Amino acid sequence: MGEDEHNKDDDDAPELEFDSGRGFPAKQLFYLALCRIAEPVALTLVYPFSYDMMKFFGGTVAQSAALYAGIFLGSFSLAEALTAFLWGALSDKIGRKPVLLLGCAGTALSMLVIGFSTNIYVAIIGRAFGGGLNGNIGIVQTMVGELVTNPKHEPRAYTIMPIFYTIGCTIGPAIGGYLGKPEESFPNSLGKIQLFKTYPYLLPNLACVVMLLLTFTIAATLLEETHPEILAHRKRRTLMEIDVPQTTAETPLLAVAIMDGTAEQPGYGTDSSSSSTFEDTRFSPKLSARIWNPIIALCILTSHTLNYIQLIPIFLQRPADTEVPTKHYWGGVGGLGLPLYKSGEIMAIGGLISMAVQLLLFPECTKVFGLIKPFAFITFLHPFVYFVAPYIAFIPEGTWREVGLFSWLIVRTIFSVFTYPILLIFIKNAAPSSSVLGRVNGIVASTGAAFRTVSPPLAGYLQTIGERNHFTVLAWWGTGMIAVAGSLQCWSIVKQFR
Repeated sequence: MGEDEHNKDDDDAPELEFDSGRGFPAKQLFYLALCRIAEPVALTLVYPFSYDMMKFFGGTVAQSAALYAGIFLGSFSLAEALTAFLWGALSDKIGRKPVLLLGCAGTALSMLVIGFSTNIYVAIIGRAFGGGLNGNIGIVQTMVGELVTNPKHEPRAYTIMPIFYTIGCTIGPAIGGYLGKPEESFPNSLGKIQLFKTYPYLLPNLACVVMLLLTFTIAATLLEETHPEILAHRKRRTLMEIDVPQTTAETPLLAVAIMDGTAEQPGYGTDSSSSSTFEDTRFSPKLSARIWNPIIALCILTSHTLNYIQLIPIFLQRPADTEVPTKHYWGGVGGLGLPLYKSGEIMAIGGLISMAVQLLLFPECTKVFGLIKPFAFITFLHPFVYFVAPYIAFIPEGTWREVGLFSWLIVRTIFSVFTYPILLIFIKNAAPSSSVLGRVNGIVASTGAAFRTVSPPLAGYLQTIGERNHFTVLAWWGTGMIAVAGSLQCWSIVKQFR
């Protein structure tokens, strides 16, 4: 076969690389983003009614509802921390797509368990089951890194997933708030169904299961595998089917061996004898420090962000504390006393604000200022958002309270939206090799989950102590101190990536 003819055949072979610097893989990123939506929906769906759900269980659970809500929410992250790295390592062996499908199926099953739970133990089992079977957080980030290999496309690509994550975080609380306890939300229709009277939190979970089944179908039929070694193996097989000649007694055996991939290939600019495993060389002390720095920063960010997601529905729903020593007691005057559906509505509006920031403000700001300056500025100011949150209740009811609440919500959303994608870019750039992104992002998911395992129970405990002692600022201040740790740690990030 002549050289020209051979090159022509190579050009006719199916294109298996998604982004070689020529174009943006918009279609595959869109399919992946649709899969990304389902996970935050399942994660945040329970937040509006978790506190109310503990009250529904009754007994000692109802007496310390905030604490048990934190334990319930944290069980997801605990199970995820123990298994996320394993899912990442498994994806390095069998591919990203199969693990993504397993995650969707496992999350759907866990939502059914939560929906049918009538006590705290079954609810925690269902929540933990979802965390243990959900390896999608790290897998999605790995697939983004493998789809996008052109550095110029990274800010755009790494903004897409947070946007769809925010869509999920918008839909989740809205579904949980509107569909939870249909006997109150829809008293003349769904509220009359005995099934939803017995299991008042089943309906939002069923809605989430339908979404997860849709996600599973999209991933199974439209999403393509991105693992580089699996793609290379498929390409070799494709080329072999196209180019391998019929072997005869005169056919050189070495030529056939090279074409079917069984012969050792010469390296291109590398020494093949120096290749080694992930455990051998790719996490030398120097590389480990480079990777762990942004990972820890991301863990701190997700930790206080999760506390916010847990505390905000409690703050919105809890009535004002009428037993505080003075009208403007600095220890807080309780919450805003809003109904469940209203708190879900406010959290959904917060998600819409987040999408607007991600689409309109973040790309333009990073074009002008880059990544380091916004990251340092926002991380330094982030703690103050949590310190002032409980004092919104001091504003008299009416228009000015809504203005104060949504102004605070916009500022907090901007801070969170900017920091998250920047840290994801830092982590990808710090990874030693694209071939181990699955394990790196598995570590990110596991360590992040470990932080998130501690945060909700701690926030719930502080909230319970604060309620009992008329000091409701306590949980918010504790969350602010976590953000202070992030502010102190961010300077090492600035020094590393400057």
